[in-house]
Amino acid sequence: MYNILICDDDRDIVSALDIYLTSEGYRTFKAFDGTEVLTLVEREDIHLILMDIMMPGLDGIRTTAKLREKCNIPIILLTAKSEDSDKVLGLNIGADDYITKPFNPIEVIARVKSQLRRYTTLGGRGVQEETSLLRNGGITMDDAAKSVTVDGESVSLTPIEYNILKLLISNPGRVFSTGQIYEQVWNDPSLGSENTVAVHIRHLREKIEIDPANPRYLKVVWGLGYKMEKL
Repeated sequence: MYNILICDDDRDIVSALDIYLTSEGYRTFKAFDGTEVLTLVEREDIHLILMDIMMPGLDGIRTTAKLREKCNIPIILLTAKSEDSDKVLGLNIGADDYITKPFNPIEVIARVKSQLRRYTTLGGRGVQEETSLLRNGGITMDDAAKSVTVDGESVSLTPIEYNILKLLISNPGRVFSTGQIYEQVWNDPSLGSENTVAVHIRHLREKIEIDPANPRYLKVVWGLGYKMEKL
């Protein structure tokens, strides 16, 4: 059973999400501000967090930043349509996805399942055993251990970052459009995905490149997409 933490200062929204998720067999925990989220993550084995951006006290953006200092639990932010800049900021600091209010219960469940699948099988708590190592230049990806090192130093990646890197390092030299990356990593249609992919690529560069502004590995091919430079 997966444990999902729901956080929103609107108790009606928390109650609605609780109904959706428990009906799918998930165990839920409830919080109403960022401070409660941090406490529950320390105390419970949380597998995914659904969290509102705009909350009094410790908001969703600052809570995400604090969580990313010590864990890679998937985080889906709940946002209003007017909060486009906050969506990008949330992705920049480590959120994995966002859902715009008012949300469709079917979309919520689909996004949750997608993130949990990615986390448990490809990013965080691996249950698939693979023996192959993926290498390019100074990057080594051990897909059995779900670990990445760059020049011998361990690098901590979120599940989304891990899967983008795995896609590109498995196909060195091949150019993937933002749509192709989104469809293969998020397993969702790519409509309007350009900014989301760009944010995660930028965040990934900050972790694996010596100089993210002049990347050695993750190259942009203007007008086409991204590729892993074959080294």
